[in-house]
Amino acid sequence: SESKSEEAANILQMGDTSFLDRMLLHLRSTCKYYSGYPKDLGPSRVIHFTSEREFVQLLHQGYPVVVAFTIRSNYTQHLDRMLEEAAAEFYPNIKFMRVECPKYPGFCITRQKSEYPFIEIFHSPQQAGNEGKVQDPNITRYSVKVVPYNYDMSPYGFREFFKRQGVRTSDPK
Repeated sequence: SESKSEEAANILQMGDTSFLDRMLLHLRSTCKYYSGYPKDLGPSRVIHFTSEREFVQLLHQGYPVVVAFTIRSNYTQHLDRMLEEAAAEFYPNIKFMRVECPKYPGFCITRQKSEYPFIEIFHSPQQAGNEGKVQDPNITRYSVKVVPYNYDMSPYGFREFFKRQGVRTSDPK
């Protein structure tokens, strides 16, 4: 059995790989906490908001929907990476959506927040009662639970949040 340094030396002597590839191989073989960044997450699982109708249809699928209300800022790039990672991890049981508020100000204004970006979780849509009001019988009203998200912006933060909120993140066994 070779020592770690001998193994790394052998890797670094391979002539057919680039210096960067050799460094990454060395890092993976010697670093206990190598995280694998950048991760290949496959196709994006983050849904881009296009209309309230589409959003309502998404809610009707019965899955919790994490919605990030964003504006252009340096932090948005970090938020986008975290959303992509979390969306890939929790797919297909939790949906992730991004709303670009400058494009859809009406939808964002209804949330009555003044600081962007912010995240809310929409879940458990249920048909709402008519509460004795005379309404158009062709309109079905729904109520949905909305919870503000104020945990760490990472897949771990989402996992902890879902656990505390009792949101199921995987299929029942």
